[in-house]
Amino acid sequence: MADLKYYDIILKPVVTENSMSMMDSKKYTFLVHPEANKIQIKQAVEKMFEGTKVESVHTMNCMGKKKRRGMIVGRTAKTKKAIVQLTADSKEIEIFQGM
Repeated sequence: MADLKYYDIILKPVVTENSMSMMDSKKYTFLVHPEANKIQIKQAVEKMFEGTKVESVHTMNCMGKKKRRGMIVGRTAKTKKAIVQLTADSKEIEIFQGM
């Protein structure tokens, strides 16, 4: 496994209707590096966003979808999502505030 730094772990936030409704209970969804584990994700969120304290991390591996082009069948890239639960006394993550 490659040496991952905290800025390599979190790729981008997931902005969907379901993820926006979970923000009320301080749950945030991110696309993360496929080789990152829960401990690395927790440390990356706490370093990237000052004043946040992570209570728990749930991860899920999403397989790529099948795509066809004529007779040739392939797959899109697989991804990994992480749902991060912050503690009650933690600061909010600011990138989601304007949405």
